[in-house]
Amino acid sequence: MRLFPFLILFGSVAIAAGTYTVSTDVEYARPMGTSVKLDAHIPPGKGPFPTVILVHGGGWTAGDKAGKIIEPLFEPLTRGGFAWFSINYRLAPEHPYPAAVEDVEAAIRFVKQHAREYKVDPARIALMGESAGGHLVNLVGARNRAGIAAVVCFYGPIDMLEWAKGLEGKPLPKGVQDFFQIDKLDAAGLAKIRETSPAIYLNAKTPPFLVIHGTKDQAVHYSQATLTVELFKKLGQRCDLITIKDGVHGVMNWEKDPALWGYKTEMVAWLHKTLGR
Repeated sequence: MRLFPFLILFGSVAIAAGTYTVSTDVEYARPMGTSVKLDAHIPPGKGPFPTVILVHGGGWTAGDKAGKIIEPLFEPLTRGGFAWFSINYRLAPEHPYPAAVEDVEAAIRFVKQHAREYKVDPARIALMGESAGGHLVNLVGARNRAGIAAVVCFYGPIDMLEWAKGLEGKPLPKGVQDFFQIDKLDAAGLAKIRETSPAIYLNAKTPPFLVIHGTKDQAVHYSQATLTVELFKKLGQRCDLITIKDGVHGVMNWEKDPALWGYKTEMVAWLHKTLGR
């Protein structure tokens, strides 16, 4: 059993803890016979509520919907009064691109289809992701085929070709090989990486973005955050940036320094402003 402020997660049973009702391991899709699941966190009251779908990181090959790497985001979403869902998705190498992207879009459809059950306002759904999950929500949000209202990206790349320049001259990380199904950054490999670049899909239907990024991030350089703002400005779309001064990669790492926690209040305020209360 895992105990959090305001809620308890226990097996796959829906239970009430404090003010929230939590349902864990809810199957939202079964692509090619593979069950993918989410945890639903529903506030009290009639609703419908503004909603957040949370996508974990892990280099496209690891991570979990209830894992420690995204745990710091749970309490702010609950405190903010959102209906929120943390999802698993198919991982590489067994399931390379585009499986994870398809799963994120499937999760949005599931939440919309079950909006009444979960007291969700289908017109006020935001995607939130960190690291590899940040890349996924950037990509799904940029295309916005599923009709979401906002994206919150924690240190996810927006331009995959620019991001890949940081891999040049180094052994290609296994996660990159597994997710993109490439073994080197030749023309063919770069073409596959470019296909997953959120920057090329930005359009008039792309919703507002909030980017949260640390200045000392070595995994995804802070320049990706400022580039996101520049691209949105050129498009005439809204993009806001919260800079974590001296922040490295990972909200779990930010938890070690209370001076970095201010982003939580700013993030909730931005979501309230963008989605409404």
